[in-house]
Amino acid sequence: MRWTDFPKWGRYVADWAADYHATLRERPVRAQTKPGDIAAQLPLAAPELAQPMEDVIADFEKIVMPGITHWQHPRFFAYFPSNASPAAVLADYFSTVMAPQCMLWQTSPAATEMETRMMEWLRDALGLPTGFHGVIQDSASGATLAAVLTMREKALGWAGNEDGLSDMPRLRIYASEEVHTSVDRAIWISGIGQNNLVRIPTKGPLRAMDPELFDQAIKADIAAGYKPAGVIACTGGTGTGACDEIAATCAVGKAHGLYVHVDAAWAGSAMLCEEFRALWAGVEHADSIVLNPHKWMGTQFDLSAHFVRAPEDLTRTLAIQPEYLKTHGKDGIINYSEWSVPLGRRFRALKLWFLFRAYGLDGLRGMIRNHVAWSEELCEKLRDTPDFEVITEPVLSLFTFRFAPKGLEDLDDLDDLNLRLVNAINDDGRIYITQTRTQGKLVIRFQAGQWDATREDVMTAYDVICEIAATL
Repeated sequence: MRWTDFPKWGRYVADWAADYHATLRERPVRAQTKPGDIAAQLPLAAPELAQPMEDVIADFEKIVMPGITHWQHPRFFAYFPSNASPAAVLADYFSTVMAPQCMLWQTSPAATEMETRMMEWLRDALGLPTGFHGVIQDSASGATLAAVLTMREKALGWAGNEDGLSDMPRLRIYASEEVHTSVDRAIWISGIGQNNLVRIPTKGPLRAMDPELFDQAIKADIAAGYKPAGVIACTGGTGTGACDEIAATCAVGKAHGLYVHVDAAWAGSAMLCEEFRALWAGVEHADSIVLNPHKWMGTQFDLSAHFVRAPEDLTRTLAIQPEYLKTHGKDGIINYSEWSVPLGRRFRALKLWFLFRAYGLDGLRGMIRNHVAWSEELCEKLRDTPDFEVITEPVLSLFTFRFAPKGLEDLDDLDDLNLRLVNAINDDGRIYITQTRTQGKLVIRFQAGQWDATREDVMTAYDVICEIAATL
């Protein structure tokens, strides 16, 4: 295939994309294949000779599509959304065709300068102070790793990168049980070690880290000879939507000189709506924040927004400048590769530019408000339905519930019943949900957030859940 063939196949893909989205409700949400089904259809070696694009496309339909779980399906209620708005897809199309490597200002000035401005647009839209500066990371995991590395370096007087950790004080990082496992990975990769991640008990309906116990843990660690370095708070935890008391957490952390990072990977997009900002009240006191527009906002993976109060701390931790990466004769430029763990960078800011201009902040807010309202409505319907109980109340568009028929009280039996219900629902294919554990129970987790979802799609979830539960 040559570029002269591209217009034909580009038009084919555009038509295919429109048809795909138009027919998504007719497809099972989760892939219905068994382990090994796809691999069994793939040759053991690459072809020696070029093959016609017609054959490649035909095999794509035959082999690949049956094994795809449709994250853009309007009835995808599992995990968190990974929305791909049409405008952002077009932006990625342009970026993919140009394929720039945007590691430095000079390797594509438009990418760097647009990233700076888009992060300013997003910061202001979220109501964050102008003292925050943004960078686009590949994921919240990458942003959290960068934050943990910065915590480490600041606590060690910027000596960790040069001298290693073997003769350094033993650092401590604090978080609740509700934070994402990407925090654990960041602790591993940073060399701090799993046993130095201190879990603080939670309290209240939002399962927030207890600030008093947090303060006590820091004091106990100092007395034991440890060096507290940072805390990772969450807004909208993955399991049940847990939200720490950000203001109180920042106050305790700052009183002890800790670096405070806030993980709002999913819930951060909802902060476009002023009425939801109480969930991260006090966030202006944090040192860094991460949220994922590639979840709820509409820019497909990967695009994670990382805001920092002191970029110089981040670049002091991560920047390496060999001669071949220097830009001579230009002052005041930003090289965002110095703000990230990876050196290579895609032109991701283009997706935000297209998104904001094609839908406006008002359109994005309307989508998020609808998802929250529809999820709350579904929660109330299940609460009022015999044999169902709500376990955790809605946080934005996420809540958990359980099928608990009268007379069945054994916890293990209820756990088994609810897992069988989740599996039966997902095998049915009309909707897709997941399970989690909270309060010692296996519960069913529901969140609404897909770009094209309607109220009817969310209410369909009620019908499917009740219908299949009745067969168990």
